[in-house]
Amino acid sequence: MAIKRIFSAGGIILRPIRQVFDREAQVFGSEATQTRGTESASGRDTVSKIDETVSEKEVGKLEVLVIQHSKHKGWDFPKGHLETAESSEQAAVREVEEEVGVKAEVLEKAGQTQYFYYDEGEKVLKTVNYFFMKYVGEGEATTAFEVSDKKWLPIEKVEDQLTFKATKEMWGNARKRIEQLALRLRSGQAINH
Repeated sequence: MAIKRIFSAGGIILRPIRQVFDREAQVFGSEATQTRGTESASGRDTVSKIDETVSEKEVGKLEVLVIQHSKHKGWDFPKGHLETAESSEQAAVREVEEEVGVKAEVLEKAGQTQYFYYDEGEKVLKTVNYFFMKYVGEGEATTAFEVSDKKWLPIEKVEDQLTFKATKEMWGNARKRIEQLALRLRSGQAINH
């Protein structure tokens, strides 16, 4: 029986934690905190809940975006297939924006996962190249239906949120390089990928 091969790319998106003041709630909270919008009497969408506050010593540290797949409900980093004649780096940038509406730029390769699964009875070997990516801004999520939830998490909480063994192992190895990468980002040094 032949094994089908699929190649994908994804991003470990990094951004600094920022302290944000929510005027409605009169509290400081993480810009990345999960919030629920409610419609006010004026018809505006307002923030009704802030789940956690950010201490001054956390401001400036990095947080990472993780997503929950809408089909299998597993938590992972955003990723997707390579288009014809597309590099892994190009695919990672495209997939991150399509799935979660985040514009990001590739910094360097973070790692790779390989795993088997079955698709309609056919055995598939999937290879995913992950890249550290710098958050640039918000974009347009054109395939947002593939993602049922997303969270920005402090680095130390990412592993507990991830579902899959291969991704956890890749993250464990990649995480060791984040502090060095963060120092280079803050100092403005060039990042080679």
